[in-house]
Amino acid sequence: MTRKKRHTPPAPPSGTALVQNALEGYRPLLSQEDFAALQAELQQPLRNALRLNPLKADVQRDLPRWAERYGWQLRPIPYCKEGFWVEAAQTPISQTPEHALGFYYIQDAASMLPVELFDLPPEPLILDLAASPGGKTTHLVAKTGDRGLVLANDASRSRLTALRIVLNNWGASSTAITNFPGEAFGAWLPDTFDAVLLDAPCSMENLRPTDSHPMRPISARERSNLAQRQARLLHSALRAVRTGGQVVYSTCTLAAEEDEGVLNQVLGELGHAVQLDELTQRLPNPAPGLTTDGTQVYDPIVQRAVRLWPHRFGTSGFFAARLTRTGPLPSPQRSTPLPSRPLQGTGWQALNQAESNALCAAFEERYGFDLCAALTALGCQAWRWGKTYHALPERYLTRFASLPVHAVGLPIGEETSAGILPAQEWVARFAAQFQRGHYRTSTAAFEAGLRGQPLPYDPALADCDCPYPILVDETGRLLGRASVSAGWVKPLRR
Repeated sequence: MTRKKRHTPPAPPSGTALVQNALEGYRPLLSQEDFAALQAELQQPLRNALRLNPLKADVQRDLPRWAERYGWQLRPIPYCKEGFWVEAAQTPISQTPEHALGFYYIQDAASMLPVELFDLPPEPLILDLAASPGGKTTHLVAKTGDRGLVLANDASRSRLTALRIVLNNWGASSTAITNFPGEAFGAWLPDTFDAVLLDAPCSMENLRPTDSHPMRPISARERSNLAQRQARLLHSALRAVRTGGQVVYSTCTLAAEEDEGVLNQVLGELGHAVQLDELTQRLPNPAPGLTTDGTQVYDPIVQRAVRLWPHRFGTSGFFAARLTRTGPLPSPQRSTPLPSRPLQGTGWQALNQAESNALCAAFEERYGFDLCAALTALGCQAWRWGKTYHALPERYLTRFASLPVHAVGLPIGEETSAGILPAQEWVARFAAQFQRGHYRTSTAAFEAGLRGQPLPYDPALADCDCPYPILVDETGRLLGRASVSAGWVKPLRR
């Protein structure tokens, strides 16, 4: 009896092969000179980049200090004033206390472009339609000075925890996280927002794969489905923004069907009330959109979009466009009511005046910190959930208090038997304003604290008798909260 040979399916193409296949598809769309430059660029490793958090740090004051301490060589990213390429680093940018405390965000330089395209009014109302993991949401918070409200939505429930952690670590108080299909917002909240960011789900064909974002095969059917969903999301975004408001549409793919093709379709359907904005002045070098994908010809106006080929600025491949709503749009034929679940029905309680005064007094007595003034400056109110206190943005409370949220605002602290324990997120944001409550260690002891090691308690190093001191080194570098117990100081991370 002859045994049949077992069929072994072919191995999937490697990441290098996928990049090469995709690259060949773009050859007809580029000049011979540009294509050679693109090939050369892809032989170089993608440079690390960081974006400073202006809520906690200052470019002129802090970056030179960090560069000297950690042996960094930095170069400015031309379209983002708080963005820098890291040309060299003795200490990796992912391994500093400043990174752990949200003083900067590690992000591909290409992803810093979309938020920089907005022209925002003071204290804007912003919708981030597909927000997770949250890098661009933190950029929105930085651009607004953490005032107004950023409604950070993501359709995937599994991605919400990562989004919440990123926003808390950034120190963002002006955010609320929701979990709904992005396609619904145009019907639920038409003509509402000053700005909408749609960093759309895409094929991620950016020609610069990483461990966290590897390239994978994309069938023509899947790409068509992606483009159809992107168009639906862009329709929703344009309905949700008010007349005169702006929508930025971006993807981390170079596939024209998901970029210029989507713009071409949506402008053909809504062009009577939508303007594609000219972005020439936003970049030091031209980076226009394409007028064809090699098969379909697009309206020449799509050249107003920005297409970041990797060789243009040394980034991953990326695409972005800004649209301004110029007139009314018809309401969808079918709509469903906005979901409703008031905060008070989920365990949240607003503090009354006496409770608010007591909380502020506790921070003033222990840390010399004016909590009430900080809340006023943020445009927030103190609320309570169980034993924890949070700063909730007033724009959420007045406009969306019944909209179900996964998380909202910024943790302030929690009640303990030893008094208020400030939240690590609050300490990282406001420690520079704490007049006392510090425990100052040597740099060597601080480095041990970074590794989580308890430190012997020396009363001479504390500026007050406090069970939860703020741990800093002799240069003022912040590690965060600590607890004092049985003759030891132990760093507290979360």
